[in-house]
Amino acid sequence: MFIYSMRAGTLRFFGIVFVALIGLVALVAFVPELQPAAATESEAVESETVSYEKIRSNEDRIAFLAQFGWQVDTSPTESTTVTIPREFDKVFAAYNELQRGQGLDLSAYAGRTVERYTYTVTNYENYAGTVYANLLIYRGRVIGGDICSADSAGFVQGFTK
Repeated sequence: MFIYSMRAGTLRFFGIVFVALIGLVALVAFVPELQPAAATESEAVESETVSYEKIRSNEDRIAFLAQFGWQVDTSPTESTTVTIPREFDKVFAAYNELQRGQGLDLSAYAGRTVERYTYTVTNYENYAGTVYANLLIYRGRVIGGDICSADSAGFVQGFTK
């Protein structure tokens, strides 16, 4: 005959582990996917009218840019995968500030590989050079991007005209 005894400390340990496990399962089940945080109230209102979701095809990407008034060539100039760095240097931190200014934040995607699509903008006013629209897409969702000139001393701006 075997007799096994348990101390109150052992029961308490397994109880805490069980409660922690239940809490973890509840978090996974009920927490939605990452959403872009709106930086200001005006950007929050703007993000309600702009859809960042369900970007799966070339037509979806063109329609996304059209929401901001941009007309682009029908096929991307470049399509590639890029990895968001785990730690941001000065340049990438400044680029993320541009993203945060338009209600997006790349820090939530640090270390992840995303798709980057580059389109040539055809309706940028008062500028004679080449202008590109860059979209960063992760799992069918726009997580960042910009409108920029091809010149080395050019400009970079958010999606809003």
